[in-house]
Amino acid sequence: MESAESKKQLLFSITRKDFRVDTFRSGGKGGQNQNKVESGVRITHLESGAVAESREERDQIRNKERAFQKLINTSKFKAWHKVKTSFMLQGIQDGEVELERRVNEAMKLENLKVEGKDENGRWSKEAVEENERE
Repeated sequence: MESAESKKQLLFSITRKDFRVDTFRSGGKGGQNQNKVESGVRITHLESGAVAESREERDQIRNKERAFQKLINTSKFKAWHKVKTSFMLQGIQDGEVELERRVNEAMKLENLKVEGKDENGRWSKEAVEENERE
């Protein structure tokens, strides 16, 4: 019987080039080290726009680890991950272009139901058609 571990497959990977890492002097507690050393770290995932930062630790490496952990736990990154995974499972390589195509298809006039209020204040499709003729 095949285990769940052996069924896993890599759908996509993210690397350092998918992130922007900024360092800064973090200020606050920590004395001169905080004021002289760029130990604060802000990480931005470029594709999703998710951002997290850490300035709690005295050294940059630990702050990078903390900032990355915070970033992958943001709702913005999790939402991006779900969409990306969904597209990859469907075999769609360029998710953003495909998503835009699907939205444009759904927004075609024949796929929309447009209603307006008639003279009695009730919602109806005819009210819109009357306004278009005027």
